[in-house]
Amino acid sequence: MNDTPAASDTPEQPGQYRIRLQGHLDDSWACWFGALTVTLAENGETLLTGPIVDQAALHGLLRKVRDLGMPLLEICRIEPGSVGQPKLNPSLNTGE
Repeated sequence: MNDTPAASDTPEQPGQYRIRLQGHLDDSWACWFGALTVTLAENGETLLTGPIVDQAALHGLLRKVRDLGMPLLEICRIEPGSVGQPKLNPSLNTGE
């Protein structure tokens, strides 16, 4: 029996995320989101993008969004360096 953990047993590396909110976030709140980049889109949405170290940090960030009262439209894990397209898990495709 092999005692080496399988690749799926190892903790995930910090991920890059894109969080899309309805409404524009005031500039004074940008520092509240740390290393995330705050982008105000022309369609009236706010995009928060950047690294989130683990699931606990993600949940903490979502609590901040909730506390602001801004509707959460989308949250996606994205590939580093991508233009914001969501990372797709091929095992979830149902087009077969």
